[in-house]
Amino acid sequence: TYENGAQALHGVDFDLLEGESVALLGANGSGKTTFVLHLNGLLNGQGSIEIAGMPITPDNLPAIRRKVGMVFQDADEQLFMPTLLEDVAYGPANLGFPPEEAVHKAIHALESVGLSGLERRAPYQLSAGEKRRAAIAGVLAMEPEILILDEPTTYLDPPAQRELIQLLSQLPQAKVIVTHDASFALATARRAVFFRNGTIGGTGPVDEILTRFDWTLQPRSGAAR
Repeated sequence: TYENGAQALHGVDFDLLEGESVALLGANGSGKTTFVLHLNGLLNGQGSIEIAGMPITPDNLPAIRRKVGMVFQDADEQLFMPTLLEDVAYGPANLGFPPEEAVHKAIHALESVGLSGLERRAPYQLSAGEKRRAAIAGVLAMEPEILILDEPTTYLDPPAQRELIQLLSQLPQAKVIVTHDASFALATARRAVFFRNGTIGGTGPVDEILTRFDWTLQPRSGAAR
């Protein structure tokens, strides 16, 4: 609930297993992005949210943000340093790691997303697919347990989407993927949570949820609730 009294989310109970990938589905305005921004403490409001039994409070935000990494819909929002290496090292440095260790973590993260050799490249020189992987590397360098991706296929052509699917399949972190792309959800997640008007309208295997619901937030005709 926001300060103006608007209730964006209510009654949302969400469990995520270690290493699990879950797709969040639903129409625009259904609460998906609002929910994940709360998971990382990026939005304030009344109500309570816990991560691994830890309530999201101002005092707990540093610990929460070590556990939960957020990849935004627009990769350019996360790429702002002169070079890719500096960009990816920024996160661990901001967490208090010494400069040499931050750089080491950045190099390892760039290797993990297939961007080795581009450390001195300026972010604006990257393709859309490379920018997406660079944004993911910037989060991975902080070694989170949970990776949140908000509409990760935005601006990506089919080859870049296939590269992203392969990359996500190789990452050990638990993943929460906000997407409108049914094929991407099927390729990257085994379970889906369907949001409707700020609450969970259904949860289950991705193919089952895609069969039960359409993007108008209504159960499909004849589908079991």
